[in-house]
This record gives sequence, C-alpha cells and structure tokens, in this order.
Amino acid sequence: MTTVERAGVGNPPRPSTGIDIAGTVWPLFKLEALAVGFLVLAIALLLTGSAQTAVLGGAAAATLVWVGGQLRHRREAPRA
Repeated sequence: MTTVERAGVGNPPRPSTGIDIAGTVWPLFKLEALAVGFLVLAIALLLTGSAQTAVLGGAAAATLVWVGGQLRHRREAPRA
C-alpha cells in the first residue's frame, strides 16, 4: 500500500548565504576571511617588505574574520 505524507511542515528553509564554487557552497564569511587575509598580506608586504610579517598579519586577520563570521553565522541560524 502506498501512503502520502507531508514532509517539512515546519518553517521553510532559510536561503543560504553562500556562493557556489565548483559544486560546493561556501559560506560568505569564509570568502570574506580569505579576501581580508589576502588584502592584509599584500598591504603589509608593500609597507614592510618582510614576507614573515605580511604572512603572519594576513593569517591573523583572516582567522579573526573567519571566527567572527562563524560565530555570527551560528547565532543567526535557526534552532530546532
């Protein structure tokens, strides 16, 4: 016997805030973190001329943006 059931009667799914790259949806905060990290890397390299300082600064900036975005994303996510 075949039955019909309604699935997903709750709230409709929230539209994703991501970008599809090669078949994988990346959350926007990850792409923002990569962009900020690269910008800080480039600016620090131009200002100091030291690759060590530039890489460390870029990595620190990217990490802060990534973690901040992840916390913001979790806070905004609907809870079941």
